[in-house]
Amino acid sequence: MATGVDQAAGMSLVVFSLLLFTYYSVWVIILPFVASDHVLHKYFLPREYSVILPGIAAVILLLCIGICVSV
Repeated sequence: MATGVDQAAGMSLVVFSLLLFTYYSVWVIILPFVASDHVLHKYFLPREYSVILPGIAAVILLLCIGICVSV
């Protein structure tokens, strides 16, 4: 059985993932259709980062998987 600490850690990871997914979805799907002078734009990074950041995350993930497999 999972302890209270394990459940809290798991719940915090789920909440973090949901927040990250929601932020990225609004950033990529909704923000291009909003006027560029709207106040919503100040809460998001420039659009170039919507491709760069997931690419960097994918490279880091692949490197970690490669290191684990090679060890």
